[in-house]
Amino acid sequence: REFESEIRFYSGDDPLDVWDRYIKWTEQTFPQGGKESNLSAVLERAVKALNKQQRYYQDPRYLSLWLKFGNCCNEPLDLYSYLHSQEIGTTLAQLYITWAEELEARGSFKKADLIFQEGLNRRAEPLDKLQSHHRQFQTRVSRQTLLGLEEAADEKDTGLLETEEPQRSSLADLKGRGKKKVRAPISRVGDALKVTNQNRNFQTLTSQQLSSNPGFAVFDENSASAAGPEIPVLTQQRWTEPPAPRAKENELSAGPWNSGRRPRSSANSGIEMPCPLPSFTPYVEESAQQQVM
Repeated sequence: REFESEIRFYSGDDPLDVWDRYIKWTEQTFPQGGKESNLSAVLERAVKALNKQQRYYQDPRYLSLWLKFGNCCNEPLDLYSYLHSQEIGTTLAQLYITWAEELEARGSFKKADLIFQEGLNRRAEPLDKLQSHHRQFQTRVSRQTLLGLEEAADEKDTGLLETEEPQRSSLADLKGRGKKKVRAPISRVGDALKVTNQNRNFQTLTSQQLSSNPGFAVFDENSASAAGPEIPVLTQQRWTEPPAPRAKENELSAGPWNSGRRPRSSANSGIEMPCPLPSFTPYVEESAQQQVM
């Protein structure tokens, strides 16, 4: 509120000073930015309020406001082109450094170098700072170029090795080496292989094995179809008599209802009925002892 009040009722000769202090205070109070800081809106108000005052066009404070506003824009390159066309900060080295770094980050190394050359031709201040950044830029580009050339050379060498390496043959006849102890070579390439027609030998061996009498019967669908079908055919038979129906609850014959009553229990009659003896002898383990209550 204090800064807003000072900007509204400012009557001094340097309104840029108020905006500059306002921006710095916002950055220090809200270091993480975000909506609470409202930094982009304050920067936009500042550059618009001072846009018509050309005395600030080459002021580092005014250029700093523009560059910070460019970080909040979707396309900062358009903003840098606008500053260059309006002659805002064209004598300051910071404009060309920031512009070239943005182009370098996007991989446009030639355009970045042109921006550095433009600042050097204009003798932008401080000149030593601009020259230092230009040398660092050239070092980075040359290093990336060398790395790219080395990677390309490695890929080329790898491709040559892959093409020059002879193809190994599997299941091939090898020439024996040695007179007393004949040993097969380890490498299956070049002169170690015998010149034989492997495919023809393999086909001949396979046909001989198949033509020999195997130890099991092989099914032949042609002979099976000629012999006739072996699947049993169901023949229609007549029932001599229908099957006896099962007893169902709804088909029982009717009778008196009181015939199916249960006898009265002995508890109601008051007569104690002796318990019947079981028809089996319960098993008792001999080692078991009776519990003493």
